Amino acid sequence: MTRSTPLSCDGGGVLGHPLVYLDMGGEDFVECGYCDRRFVLASDGHRENEYLDPAARGPGAH
Repeated sequence: MTRSTPLSCDGGGVLGHPLVYLDMGGEDFVECGYCDRRFVLASDGHRENEYLDPAARGPGAH
């Protein structure tokens, strides 16, 4: 579950994949094309403005 969009996926862990940014479009979910991880927008989630910084990543992200 995710609470905001857009989002990114790097596969996680040591054997991840290249960082990709995912867009849900009009849907409430999206799947990563590399690892098939499915991201679902939480019911209390929100879609962010595309002009905000989509590259911002949380602490611990590499």
